[in-house]
Amino acid sequence: MKQFGTIFKFELKNYLKNKIFAGVTVFLVAVIAVVMFFPSIMDAINGDEAQSEDGKEIEAVEITGIMLLGTNGVENGEEIRQSFGEAFLEYEVLLSEDDPDVIKEKVTSGEAECAFVLNSPTSYTYYVNNLSMYDMNTEIADELLKTMYGQNAMVNGGMSPEEARDILAVQIEHETESLGKDQMQNFFYTYIMIFALYMVILLYGQMVATNVATEKSSRAMELLITSAKPVSMMFGKVIASCLAGFIQILVVFGSAILFYNLNQSSWEGNMIIASIFDMPPELLVYMLVFFVLGFLIYAFMFGAIGSMASKLEDINTSVMPVTLLFIAGFIVVMMSMSSGDVDSLLMRICSYVPFTSPMAMFTRIAMSTVPLYEVAVSIIILIGTVIAIGVAAAKIYRVGVLLYGTTPKIGSIIKAMRKA
Repeated sequence: MKQFGTIFKFELKNYLKNKIFAGVTVFLVAVIAVVMFFPSIMDAINGDEAQSEDGKEIEAVEITGIMLLGTNGVENGEEIRQSFGEAFLEYEVLLSEDDPDVIKEKVTSGEAECAFVLNSPTSYTYYVNNLSMYDMNTEIADELLKTMYGQNAMVNGGMSPEEARDILAVQIEHETESLGKDQMQNFFYTYIMIFALYMVILLYGQMVATNVATEKSSRAMELLITSAKPVSMMFGKVIASCLAGFIQILVVFGSAILFYNLNQSSWEGNMIIASIFDMPPELLVYMLVFFVLGFLIYAFMFGAIGSMASKLEDINTSVMPVTLLFIAGFIVVMMSMSSGDVDSLLMRICSYVPFTSPMAMFTRIAMSTVPLYEVAVSIIILIGTVIAIGVAAAKIYRVGVLLYGTTPKIGSIIKAMRKA
């Protein structure tokens, strides 16, 4: 235990004193600070509110471009233009009597950002130069023209314009009661946590493999192995790297929470940001458990592979199978999150496979309802796998001291485990 403590303190001190480690941490905190303070900064520079004539505050909408409206012979063109102007506040809506070809040319040349050419009261063509994946103009126009058509039909049927507007403006009230998890609410912080786990495991796992390979190439491993047990050395290195990664995540996410609380009033109304910082405490506990266990599994594997490498140049190719295994699990989880089906058969299987369960089971816990016994089984399998891989990695580490000048292969690794 004393050997473990000495190695653990030494490795942890090296991580914390590493300039790259400190620089990356400071950089991430600075980026988060800029993002969290951005609304306050923009409010101070430009201001996002204007005073109306009666003294009440109204939101100022900045006009970003010109929208052409071609009526193409449709009646009440000016009335339609006014309705489009009220619906598209960010555009300067201009009525155009030009031919569709001329309107298309204006959009292509950049004279106008987009254009609607009406073919009839219920049909139009939308012109835009580059269609953004977030362009919602057609959805707004569809709803607007549908309302106008219904209102005109009611007026022609004998209703007054006021009665028609009251009928069409009726608000439908509804309540949604989720008996399980709200996937949309939990999606964003689940995504961030999975991505953070992905980055930390790959980054620090590679660092563990590199540090072990450096010791071996400098012959320092031969001296260390004679003064300390392989299990103490391997566990000391890996747990130190795990704690360093956790400290970095704690600093980054802790600063994000602090900056958000300082600027919470500026982020009011932003459901995405609110959902990220409204994570249930029990989910944080699960995240910590799966982060630690998942990190330890891969860090032990990276460390064992690093001990088999004869020189640093072998590291990238040696760790490739482990890296691809982890990336495959990450892709499965991301695809399941995107589709909304986090309880698919593949995800259920991945929830019990120790190499993918840290991401898969955590995602299911966050975005679905998972029985407690399934979570317990997954954690028990993870703990057993961590111990087994840690002991095996220590054996490989001891035998790896003698392997020089050979390219590490799966066969040689298995043979080394049998000899240990």
